[in-house]
Amino acid sequence: MGNPGREHAQNRHNAGYLVVDELARRHDGSWRSKFSGQSSEIRIDGERVALLKPEMFMNESGRSVGAAAQFFKLEPEDVLIVHDEGDFDLGRLALKEGGGLAGHNGLRSIAQHLKTQDFRRLRIGVGRPERGDPRPLADWVLANFEPHEDAEALVARAADAVETLDADGVERAQIRVNRR
Repeated sequence: MGNPGREHAQNRHNAGYLVVDELARRHDGSWRSKFSGQSSEIRIDGERVALLKPEMFMNESGRSVGAAAQFFKLEPEDVLIVHDEGDFDLGRLALKEGGGLAGHNGLRSIAQHLKTQDFRRLRIGVGRPERGDPRPLADWVLANFEPHEDAEALVARAADAVETLDADGVERAQIRVNRR
């Protein structure tokens, strides 16, 4: 998940886009316009994986995800949504199946279009403003990562988590990813 446009490219809120970009780079994917977004098909250990970056603001991303899931005939539990998580400390990753929406309008849109909340999520901790920082969380996530936050390493670890999920399945991947 993320927001389109160059001005948002390195925002914390675009952690999901950064991860799928990294996966496409690692596995020689190329992007093309499809499903009201940018789509790329790659292979991870021989498995076909479709990547998607909806080209609409996050709160409307369900239209794009729903169209792609329908095209590829995916069950909701075969969909992985990669997104930032302001309630997690910077760098914490958590892989989960289903669950609540926690007031996240992008997840709400996806649940609406998939007609269930039973899809997988990889939550990427982007933290909150530090004490004394007057920015509300919405402004914080719409700001770029700071150099000391090492977004590149965080994105690489999240892409590793997706590859682990593909190779080992959800239960084993959760053990490896969620314990860090």
